[in-house]
Amino acid sequence: MTGFFDFQNEIYQGGLDGSVPELPMTAAGLEQRAQQVLDPVAFAYVAGSASSERTAAANRSAFDRYRIVPRMLRGTSWPGARDLSVEVLGTRLAAPVLTAPVGVLELLHEAGEVIVGDVTKELGIGTVLSTAASSTIEEVGATAGDWWYQLYWPSDDELARSFVERAQRAGAKAIVVTVDTPNLGWRPRDLAHAHLPFLHGKGIANYLSDPVFRAKLPAPPEESEAAMRAAIGAWASVFSNHALRPADLARLREWTDLPIAAKGILHPDDARQVVDAGADAVVVSNHGGRQVDGSIAALDALPVVVASIGDRADVLFDSGIRTGSDMLIALALGAKAVLYGRPWAYGLGIAGRAGVRHALRLLLADFDSALGLSGCASPAELDRSLVVTAR
Repeated sequence: MTGFFDFQNEIYQGGLDGSVPELPMTAAGLEQRAQQVLDPVAFAYVAGSASSERTAAANRSAFDRYRIVPRMLRGTSWPGARDLSVEVLGTRLAAPVLTAPVGVLELLHEAGEVIVGDVTKELGIGTVLSTAASSTIEEVGATAGDWWYQLYWPSDDELARSFVERAQRAGAKAIVVTVDTPNLGWRPRDLAHAHLPFLHGKGIANYLSDPVFRAKLPAPPEESEAAMRAAIGAWASVFSNHALRPADLARLREWTDLPIAAKGILHPDDARQVVDAGADAVVVSNHGGRQVDGSIAALDALPVVVASIGDRADVLFDSGIRTGSDMLIALALGAKAVLYGRPWAYGLGIAGRAGVRHALRLLLADFDSALGLSGCASPAELDRSLVVTAR
C-alpha cells in the first residue's frame, strides 16, 4: 500500500452511506479512548513516563518551536505525484516510518508483536521488535516484512550474542542497540500499581525461548511455578547492564553483518563516539520521556546531532511524533526516518489489528498530505529551508 492519502477519500466516501469512523481520528483521541477501555495497569505502562513527566511534555512542546513554510505551485498536491518511499540502513520503506520498539504488548493484546509485524508488512513500512517482547523473535520473523531487532544488551554477553544471532537468522534487517536504559527509569504510574510486568513473567518471551538463557536455569520454566520464579529471577539478574561502552559496538560488529543503530542518543559527543565505534545510524531519542525526567526534548537534540556526524551515518528520530506535520519537521531537520510509538499501541489495546492499522494509517495519510501541501514530492526534498523557528 502506497496511496496513503486515499485514507481520507475512503472516510469521506463512507460518509455518503452514513458511515463514520469507529476509532478516533487523532493520536490524542486514541489515548483518551485507551484510558477509558484499557486495564489501568496496562494504560499506565504505555502512557507513563519518568517522574513528573516533564520530558514527555517537552517532546511535544518542542514541535511548537517550529513552523513549516509551505511552497506553492509545484504540482505536488495531486497524491499521484508523490513518492514517500525511502531507504534506511538498506531497508526500503514505503514511507519513512517504523514502529518504535514497545515491550510487553501482551498487556494490550495476546498476539501484539505479531499483529504489528503483519500490519506494517501490509502498509510497507518497518517495525522494530523489542527485546522485551511478548512474542519471540522467531514468531515475529515468520510474519513481519521489513523488521529490525532492538537489543537491550544484557549483562551476559553470551546471551546478547544469542539474541543478535537469532534475530539475523529470523530475518531482521538491522540491529538497534538501545543505549539509554542501563536500568529502568523512575516511573510513578507503574509504581502506583506496584506493577513491573517482567516480574509477573510478561515481556520475557525472548529470554525464556533462548537456549543460552535456558541452559543457565536450574529447571525449564514450564515445569513448575517455582521454576518460573527462578527464571524471572535470572532475568532480573541479567537485564541491567551498566558496563556498556561505545567500544562494545565494535564487538557487536563481530557478531553480525547487519547494519547497527544506536538508539537513545541526545548529546553530539555521544553521537560521534558511537559512529566512530562502528554504528551505521543514530536514533535521536529520550525513550519517549521514560528515562530521565527533565532531559532535553529529543527534537531539540536532533539538529545538533545531525550536524555532529554529517553524512557519516543515518540519523533517525523518535520521542514525540504524533502527526504528519511532526514527521515533516523532524525530517526537515535532518532525520532520515522516524520511529512512532504510543498511538499505535493504544490502537492495539482498543481494537487489536484494526486499531494498529487505523493509527498507522492516520499518521501516514497526514504525512502524505502535509508533504504535498508543503510543495514536496518526496521526503528527499525536505530540508531546513522548509521550517523556521516560531516567534
